[in-house]
Amino acid sequence: MYDLRTRQRALALLSQGLSLNSVSKQTGISRSAIRSWRLRVEPLPRMIEPDVCPRCLPSPGAPAAPAAYAYLLGLYLGDGCISPHPHGGYYLRIACADAWPGLIVECEEAIRDVRPDSRVCILRKDGCVMVTSYGRHWPCLFPQHGPGKKHDRHIALEPWQQQIVDAHPWEFIRGLIHSDGCRNMNWTTRVVRGEKKRYEYPRYWFTNVSDDIRRLFTDTLDALRVEWRQANAKNISVAKRASVALMDAHIGPKY
Repeated sequence: MYDLRTRQRALALLSQGLSLNSVSKQTGISRSAIRSWRLRVEPLPRMIEPDVCPRCLPSPGAPAAPAAYAYLLGLYLGDGCISPHPHGGYYLRIACADAWPGLIVECEEAIRDVRPDSRVCILRKDGCVMVTSYGRHWPCLFPQHGPGKKHDRHIALEPWQQQIVDAHPWEFIRGLIHSDGCRNMNWTTRVVRGEKKRYEYPRYWFTNVSDDIRRLFTDTLDALRVEWRQANAKNISVAKRASVALMDAHIGPKY
């Protein structure tokens, strides 16, 4: 990446009548790069990752846009991973199903809000996309990163992360539901005056094989006074009418 002053110097040589070949040899810059600067001399902001990481400062702080971070944290704990780049830095990847285009857009926006100058790209897979962003500091922002699968290692929030979740609990729950949950219609039968009748009702469902991640989900529901029950070893159900109404007001179905 060449700075603006270097780019302007190369263009100034061209304006003096030198050829692309001459300027390239004199500056050591490729002809294609110099040619592209004729159309746009300023570096593209989205291609530049900020050097400053809020967690790496002498007095570590919270990421930008804490509400977006709480949502992105939920997505990461559900369907995200961080992997090293062969030449340094890391990729943050969030898997999103093609069936929910609105979720894909929200995931992109959350990443850009948390790291405004980071580039976000979409990698197409069979039936899903990987919303991907490169950066040197993703492990700083998601210290739950580690070797192996999340459910095979202990997952706990750092105090600064817990403070963000406490301040923005619905965004955190929304990220978890958007990654590993859903809103669907359940049904049951009851005998009324000797006649069996079928009843349908909405329910929120959260599925994760990690005991720690399910506990983070249910602890946050408890703080929000949302009633839930452990349906089985890896599923949490929210089916009480008042609790479903509360979830509907803040989360709603995927789209």
